[in-house]
Amino acid sequence: MRKTGFVCDESYFWHDTGNGALFLPPGGWVETDVHSENPATKRRFKNLLERSGLMAKLVQIAPRPATREEIQLYHTPDYVEKVKHLSDTTGGDAGELALVGSGSYEIAVLSTGGAITAVDAVMKGQVDNAYALTRPPGHHAEKSLGMGFCLFNNVAIAAKYAQKTYNLERILVLDWDVHHGNGTESAFYDNPNVLFISLHQELNYPPGRGLAEHVGEGRGEGYNVNIPLPAGTGNAGYMYALETLVRPIADQFKPQLILISAGQDPSLFDPLARMMVTAEGFRRIASFMLELADTHCNGRLVACHEGGYSAPYVPFCSHAIVEEMSGIRTAVEDPFAPAMHTIPTDVLYDIQKEYVDRVKEVQSKYWKMS
Repeated sequence: MRKTGFVCDESYFWHDTGNGALFLPPGGWVETDVHSENPATKRRFKNLLERSGLMAKLVQIAPRPATREEIQLYHTPDYVEKVKHLSDTTGGDAGELALVGSGSYEIAVLSTGGAITAVDAVMKGQVDNAYALTRPPGHHAEKSLGMGFCLFNNVAIAAKYAQKTYNLERILVLDWDVHHGNGTESAFYDNPNVLFISLHQELNYPPGRGLAEHVGEGRGEGYNVNIPLPAGTGNAGYMYALETLVRPIADQFKPQLILISAGQDPSLFDPLARMMVTAEGFRRIASFMLELADTHCNGRLVACHEGGYSAPYVPFCSHAIVEEMSGIRTAVEDPFAPAMHTIPTDVLYDIQKEYVDRVKEVQSKYWKMS
């Protein structure tokens, strides 16, 4: 068993993205529906933790709001003020599909503060690792532009905070959200002290980002690793990428802290992606990352919730991750597993292997590959 922290706050579920069909506002031919980035997936995850009894065995960590100075470790003052103004007045879009509702600013700074609080708890040894159920998400948010449901970049700010507060020289940020973590990539594209690795569905979102050839620039060249995967990649493809590409790079980098952008939208049932990872697959991915943390940084690992839009299935994927982080197994089983037994989630297809091997070829200029 590990001492695992859990960060959440009721206000996270009160961030209002309005209504819409998937991510489009209603109007014209688009009938009113529920916006994809709504509280359901996160609240149901929290409910499942409580129902299973696992929540009672986690260390509850109350988040604090991030200060304006902390938010501006990455974001520009003008952008921060824009989000606050929208939050205080009419609401609106802070960039591209980054909706701000009434009071969203205060919730967003508490979401970023949740990531920071989790880092503090891990770095001070209060817990071995931590899961922050942050909302709104953050990994798409650029320095002066909100994107893809994200207002402030929780993980990027948490990494910069950890560098500043704890004098860390090597931080690994791994983003397994199905969409490329463009904002986090931008934050560290020329920084050799933060190794950013993104596994994502190729050509999904944002357009033109996350290519294997995007390896960083200046002193940061080689410290940006994009692993675009073809649609239909399941557990086997993700594990092949982790074992043959992420492991050798991480072993050479030797991180002092691991941060994860944990988006459960590579799941088989996600409406905004076409991947095939199961709850058991997320368990294996989490186990792999915990092993890296145990090897290199005394288990210091913080996972921050990002995407995941299948309200029925995300809770089981996320629950499996926290079970693995804590080392505590409950009676919860994946109720969807019997219906998936004919789906080849654990088959590594040649095309998936070719995609990973192509990234290995690109990265072999910077890292020794096994």
